[in-house]
Amino acid sequence: MSQVQDVTGAVLPDSVSETDSNARRAMWGSAIGYAMDGFDLLILGFMLNAISSDLHLTSVQAASLVTATLVGAVVGGFGFGMLSDRLGRVRVLTWTIVVFAVFTGMCALAQGYWDLLVYRGIAGLGLGGEFGIGMALVAEAWPSSKRARACSYVGLGWQLGVLAAALLTPLLLPVIGWRGMFVVGIFPAIVSYFIRSVLHEPELFVSHRSRAPDAPSPLRLLVADGPTIKTSLGMIILCSVQNFGYYGIMIWLPNYLSTRFGYGLTRSAIWTAVTIGGMALGIFLFGHIADRIGRRPAFLSYMLGAAIMVVVYSQLVHPLHLLVGGAVMGFFVNGMLGGYGALMSELYPTAARATAQNVFFNIGRAVAGFGPLAVGAVSAVYGFQTAIALLALLYILDIAALLLLIPERKGAELV
Repeated sequence: MSQVQDVTGAVLPDSVSETDSNARRAMWGSAIGYAMDGFDLLILGFMLNAISSDLHLTSVQAASLVTATLVGAVVGGFGFGMLSDRLGRVRVLTWTIVVFAVFTGMCALAQGYWDLLVYRGIAGLGLGGEFGIGMALVAEAWPSSKRARACSYVGLGWQLGVLAAALLTPLLLPVIGWRGMFVVGIFPAIVSYFIRSVLHEPELFVSHRSRAPDAPSPLRLLVADGPTIKTSLGMIILCSVQNFGYYGIMIWLPNYLSTRFGYGLTRSAIWTAVTIGGMALGIFLFGHIADRIGRRPAFLSYMLGAAIMVVVYSQLVHPLHLLVGGAVMGFFVNGMLGGYGALMSELYPTAARATAQNVFFNIGRAVAGFGPLAVGAVSAVYGFQTAIALLALLYILDIAALLLLIPERKGAELV
């Protein structure tokens, strides 16, 4: 073990500064990787019209590019999560970055629908491994007293990626085109790759692999017994509601503001950006709250806030009220994002930690694919106001799952 000297010259056999440095690098590397996810998915949405026009795609073909990315993310989440639990967090994270970077770059060279569809699907494989492996790495590198806030900082990466895409795409797309934007999408992956090149496997993982080189299949450990199955069902519900609510709101919010209030693109974008800002603040504070009062109380307070705010927001009509209400709604709806990393890390053992994170969160992503469709279907009959308000029912389901299925593990030492 490395040794350093303090200011008095005394030797510190267990370097706190080195431990802190490794933990911070793990957090930054994981956060930038997750920012890459948010950046990529949002710029793809911005570019669909330009891609469709250039490659002569139908609306169904254009939409399938997003579907291929999400399907790839689900498959990659399962596969890379299990590999990470077997082979190591840092090694497999690096693989996900390479896969994502190479095939994002290949998208810039696409000559038609089919090759672009394949590139997007394979890029999605790498994208899907990011969340769970990064969260497991951070949870294992940070002390239990700061675990939730560290995982929340990783969750902030997504919001920063979304914000960067929202700011950069309108400026760059008219200049460099959609092919150039895919090239730009490579750079966050390159930065993240170099950060991870200086990371080390968490001591917890290294110790576990030396003690149990032939651990059972990670997937089997997610359903090992009755209590575990109960917990896993609860996590599927929590992750599904989290993603369903987020995508259901974020995909339709600009349309809702435009249709109901006649807001133009610029004004809708401002309102949406403020909502994203509220989400970022919610994520930041959630980790601190969860580390202080516990996981279940923190989740419960945010779920109640989300249920109330989606109903309140649907009733607002004044521009200032919409601005403030959007930020508050975003605070609760997506503020829980980073908390899942800490929660699942404490609920599942090292042998299945990354698998649990990726499997459950990507199941939630798959369910979330129906979010925009459900909101659109309800709004077509009853209006956007009713569709957004009905999302409150999801958070009631969320609360029931939390109280009935998820135990409190605040401060638990990882095993």
